[in-house]
Amino acid sequence: MISAIVPTLNEAARIADTIAAARVAGFDEIVVVDGGSTDDTVAIARREAEGLQPLGVGGHVLTSPPGRAVQQNFGAAHSRGDVLCFLHADCRPSPHAAAAIRTAMNDPRVIGGCFTQRIDADGRRYRLLEWGNLRRVLWFGMAYGDQGIFVRRDVFNEVGGFPAGPLMEDVELMRRLRGRGRFVVLRDPLAVSARRWQQRGVVRQTLRNWLLLALFVAGVPAERLARFYPHVR
Repeated sequence: MISAIVPTLNEAARIADTIAAARVAGFDEIVVVDGGSTDDTVAIARREAEGLQPLGVGGHVLTSPPGRAVQQNFGAAHSRGDVLCFLHADCRPSPHAAAAIRTAMNDPRVIGGCFTQRIDADGRRYRLLEWGNLRRVLWFGMAYGDQGIFVRRDVFNEVGGFPAGPLMEDVELMRRLRGRGRFVVLRDPLAVSARRWQQRGVVRQTLRNWLLLALFVAGVPAERLARFYPHVR
């Protein structure tokens, strides 16, 4: 059984499409965890979750304190899946995503993985970003949250889930997973919103990400780095 866990905060414009895509993708359960939205995110998510029940898909909308790590851990604790797939609210899985995860998990050596990206924008710069993000995973074993990280529940629990920090929770999870088994990259594309690159600029946003990652790896606390990474919604 595979559970999709979707953390939200003021995602009213996107959450319906994300839930619909997760349903078509074949997930057995879709858990939305809201961190205190002030728009209609929760109402829309609940309406969509109710529509999942007649289709045999578990749909739940929960609320928790804000923070992507906190919300994702909360969703994991209240889900039923043997495999947990963490989807950002501005990412849409392909129609074959759950089947691809099941196939990968047939290999007991595989503990988890992520998807390749397809950024929702035209232009060579975005294709280059996709290429670079894929190489980051293949060469350095470092997947980001907007690549649809999935992991076996027992392994996720063993490593303590996501660290309860304001930033870099995905990077720290990847660190914790090292040495525990194979981490695979599935070629089914995950559609990713281009909003943060479009609002901040492709070069500026990419350089910001690299700098923050380098500082985090060097030991700068995530709490300090969070001041330099404003939320874009």
